[in-house]
Amino acid sequence: MTQQKPIAPPALSTAHRFLPLLMLLFAASGCSALVYEIVWFQLLQLVIGSSAISLGVLLGTFMGGMCLGSLALPRVVSVRVHPLRVYALLELALGIMGIAALMGMPLVDAIYARSGGSGPGGILLRGLVCAVCLLPPTALMGATLPAIARWVESSPRGVSWLGLFYGGNIAGAVFGCLLAGFYLLRVHDMAIATYLAAALNGTVALASFTLAALTPYRPRAEEPAAESSAAWQGSWPVYVTTAVSGASALAAEVVWTRLLSLLLGATVYTFSIILAVFLVGLGIGSGVGSMLARTSPRPRLLLGCCQLLLAAAIAWTAFMLARSVPYWPINPYLSASPWFTFQLDLVRCLWVILPATCLWGASFPLALAAGANKGQDPGRLVGGMYAANTVGAILGALGASLFLIPRLGTQMAQQVLIGLAAVGAILMIVSYSRPFLASITSAYGPFGAIARVGGALVLAACIAAPPAYLAKMLPGIPWELVAFGRTLPSYEGKWKNLFMGEGMNSSVAVTETPTGARYFHISGKTEASSEAQDMRLQRMLGHLPALFHGNPKSVLVVGFGAGVTAGSFLVHPGIEKVVICELEPLVPRAVAAHFAKENYGVATDPHVEIVYDDARHYILTTPQKFDIITSDPIHPWVKGAATLYTKEYFELCKRRLNPGGLITQWVPLYESDRDVVRSEIATFFEVFPGGTIWCNDQNGSGYDIVLLSHADSLTIDPDELFERLKRPELAAVAESLENVGFQTVVSLLATYGGQASDLSPWLENALINRDRNLRLQYLAGMELNKMDSGNIHEEMLSYRRFPDELFTGSGWRSRALRIALEHSTSARQKAPQE
Repeated sequence: MTQQKPIAPPALSTAHRFLPLLMLLFAASGCSALVYEIVWFQLLQLVIGSSAISLGVLLGTFMGGMCLGSLALPRVVSVRVHPLRVYALLELALGIMGIAALMGMPLVDAIYARSGGSGPGGILLRGLVCAVCLLPPTALMGATLPAIARWVESSPRGVSWLGLFYGGNIAGAVFGCLLAGFYLLRVHDMAIATYLAAALNGTVALASFTLAALTPYRPRAEEPAAESSAAWQGSWPVYVTTAVSGASALAAEVVWTRLLSLLLGATVYTFSIILAVFLVGLGIGSGVGSMLARTSPRPRLLLGCCQLLLAAAIAWTAFMLARSVPYWPINPYLSASPWFTFQLDLVRCLWVILPATCLWGASFPLALAAGANKGQDPGRLVGGMYAANTVGAILGALGASLFLIPRLGTQMAQQVLIGLAAVGAILMIVSYSRPFLASITSAYGPFGAIARVGGALVLAACIAAPPAYLAKMLPGIPWELVAFGRTLPSYEGKWKNLFMGEGMNSSVAVTETPTGARYFHISGKTEASSEAQDMRLQRMLGHLPALFHGNPKSVLVVGFGAGVTAGSFLVHPGIEKVVICELEPLVPRAVAAHFAKENYGVATDPHVEIVYDDARHYILTTPQKFDIITSDPIHPWVKGAATLYTKEYFELCKRRLNPGGLITQWVPLYESDRDVVRSEIATFFEVFPGGTIWCNDQNGSGYDIVLLSHADSLTIDPDELFERLKRPELAAVAESLENVGFQTVVSLLATYGGQASDLSPWLENALINRDRNLRLQYLAGMELNKMDSGNIHEEMLSYRRFPDELFTGSGWRSRALRIALEHSTSARQKAPQE
């Protein structure tokens, strides 16, 4: 056997001297990486959509690039090159690519818009777009830890250093997550965030080059392939356990983010807090694991015990999310200050998920110690272990979002997580017990092999028994959490659950009040109901554009909801095709039947086509044009919904309108404030300067509004509209309007609330929501606890005047409409003086 040449370690005293600086550099690197991740995900979701499939492709590509980088660097870059120089070059290249990705995204968007679509081909194209944009920079990210690992030796002390570097990287990632989510993207935009991240990369690169010049490095001998293969044969259980741990960690993050967003409200800030707490736990665990790896002679046993404790920690989280935290007496409307709410959200997240995340964090340094062999190239060790963990993470994230949650539900998904932790514990503890099992073989002679297998199975069964019991006892998610979300503590307990299900993108519930009204809830908030104010709004979104158009043939409806808006078009005789874009397949399948009377059986109507896709992605890629586009998206404070309120989105819609076409957009006044509403309206009017506002009130006070605009110019003759509604073929339309309180044409048109030209003083300096800042979701996420709809409504209507250029005709209905609008305006102007 050829004796391996000794691998010379670096000067440890010198390395120890610069450890604090290296920790700081790795923290800065982690900070920039998280800023990039958040920015790139927002940019690419504008291109490929935000459906579960698109996000799966995006996440898989991102983590796949990191996996490739960690595997490739030890095999491509020689150990003779100074590790700090390699690290500096990686950071420098990453900063350049970060800016290039920002600059090149509009070109990618334009190319994809011409050829993108749905189906298998569309998914492949999305994967290609993500690969082109993400694989190069993420491969550089993945290569940084293996690069710096070569500066230490593969000894307990060296492995503990690697764990500390990993922990420092995570600490920086926590800061980057909070910095991007709470400041950079809220106050500035994606460009500023990218430039800051690139500046951090440049600073790290410069410091690394300087440090490389100051520190000696004795090149190592290349590790022979035979030695590498032998190391793998003895350590494969560690690599498998690392992969299983990564799978359970990312699957748990997907599951728990879904459940915590129900509890806290699905704002961008909630997702930032959840991610930050997850990373904090990983960082704490990594630090503790590094210390244990340095001092313990039994890292495999520690890793196995860590996985066994992880099963208990997962059970803890499941019980807290189902039986405890949702019922804490916290009323979100008691304080309008978002910072007070954020403190409560942070405490709840820490209480729920910190134990498990600490154990996942400790697993990585313990796995490095368990898999290390004397004389092994630390770069190959770290690269292989990191790659195994990342491959597991990819499988876990995709499996949870695309299969476990929609097919099994979150309860069974968490049972699977406990099972994965048990598998890791069995692998490690049985692996550690090999000497004992080998002694059984020799003790029982010819039956030794059977006895050894039997002993291993008994040991595995003993290890698996406690996790199996915990998995069996896990509670399911309460339907009240899906229905009422963060307002659950104020729920009175008299409602009836008609349906609850967990889909690929969202959790859905249908309830009934003691008075018989039905509510449709999605992800912890009410989306539609059969109550008077909601029915009126849904009818207005359908009937207003259909009546004002005169003879619409094709309609695009953004968001299925309860199906009432889309169903309102079906009673118009000229309608030939209604296309509905819905992100969650569970909604039409499970919800529509509960509102079949109100939505006219829209889910099964032959004129209706339901497209399961992100509406923005569909509008970006479809070649079709429509007479009407009506958009009833989810509240703008929900993460991702702001993409359906941007100037660029409205421009896309404008290009998809036929000549003479109309567009309507829903805007809520509740759970909002003045600046949020002004931003939504001003952004719409920026693209549609002839836009108008139509108001829907609740008991005489403001509730929500409909923005409506014609592709060209809009005129309405009340008398002509009355004559049309008297025709037999429109009898169903008249009845549909009467059912929600519009007994006359005048009562329908009296909902007019103003137009762009009149509201320009009120909208002055309003923030325009654009793709590159998505400012609305950050602005709205701060104000969801405010209930100021009445004041917003009154302030907006104070600018209203009777628009002679909009309402034409000289009949008595036109005069009655003028009197109705001018009287209400006059009353509002006098009210403050009286």
